[in-house]
Amino acid sequence: MSDSSVASEELVKLAAELDAADELAARRELFVLDDDTVYLDGNSLGALPRHVPERVQDVVTRQWGELRIRSWTEGGWWTAPERVGDRIAPLVGAAPGRIVVGDSTSVNVFKAVVAAARIAEEGRNEILVDAATFPTDGYIAESAARMTGKRLVPVAVGELAGALGPRTAAALVNHVDFRTGRLHDLPGITAALHDAGALAIWDVCHSAGALPVGLDAHGVDLAIGCTYKYLNGGPGSPAFLYVAERHQEAFDSPLPGWTSHVDPFGMTPDYAAADGATRGRVGTPDILSMLALEAALDVWEGVSLDVLRAKSLALTDFFLRCVEAYAPAGRVSSLTPAAHAERGSQVALRCAEAPAVMAELIARGVVGDLRRPDVLRFGFTPLYVGFRDAERAARVLGDVLRGSGT
Repeated sequence: MSDSSVASEELVKLAAELDAADELAARRELFVLDDDTVYLDGNSLGALPRHVPERVQDVVTRQWGELRIRSWTEGGWWTAPERVGDRIAPLVGAAPGRIVVGDSTSVNVFKAVVAAARIAEEGRNEILVDAATFPTDGYIAESAARMTGKRLVPVAVGELAGALGPRTAAALVNHVDFRTGRLHDLPGITAALHDAGALAIWDVCHSAGALPVGLDAHGVDLAIGCTYKYLNGGPGSPAFLYVAERHQEAFDSPLPGWTSHVDPFGMTPDYAAADGATRGRVGTPDILSMLALEAALDVWEGVSLDVLRAKSLALTDFFLRCVEAYAPAGRVSSLTPAAHAERGSQVALRCAEAPAVMAELIARGVVGDLRRPDVLRFGFTPLYVGFRDAERAARVLGDVLRGSGT
């Protein structure tokens, strides 16, 4: 038996042992998945929880079809943005009343950056932005800075502390880099911003539902996140906006819609903001996707974020070990940090033939995604990805890189 065959047998056996000891293994049955596919793209779109279609059917047929307008009150539609926000809150370390759900991530980035610019002390005319940010964050931040008379300053996250000064109003930073999976130091960067008299705005799209975030504990000022990745809310499910309690009275939304009015049905010509995170609302809530998200959040009942994080790190460690064993030398290299404190819940591999390799992986039942020009990205959702999935994905990757069959 060859050394590679021995290594494969050992890894297959280890994967089975790790799955048998996995506290979260039973959660996989809560999702619509098939045994023929290894789904490692939950960092783009989470899998469908099994019970969601029935719940959505009730919303459509009974609440909309029978109760109709009465569902705004009898079905709880009107209070959904805050109610769903309170269900997301413990997953990102926030107390009730600090998160409102609605609109897209981009719209919430705009609200947060403009609000931070308005809260900042007079004379602070610079907004820093993660230079490697997800593009829409940069686009929105640039527009928000221009509209508020500020100057946008792109800075590498590792150099952010040195760029702070008396002109810094706020910084918009990604908790996890979407390309590499690098986890940035939220507590340390937030503290540095506060020491400089600036506000910390965090994009937690790639960490919410993947690892503990600690928005309240670490003093984050404002945060935004999406719900269709690790929170499994469905394609285009509404995003969320976090406003620290200490800023809620001063939060001045650039989009003062009627549903954030203190008396929305008064229909008065003058705007007066509601109290609390409700100020982050704009227009009529998108009820179908909002209530699909609310149903999807049921899968989190009883889940420990510490257990979730431990499994995430074990999965990514194991996958990297398998890649090292199966992939031909020199064909791929990891962009994801080895240090646990610097790693989110994904693995990014640099590969010269990345577009063709990912297409072939998907054809063979291993679904990750591509970040051009040369990054293979694999998201590990601890609620439904197992260690045998990780071993199989790495083994198929090795086969594809060698140009052989599975």
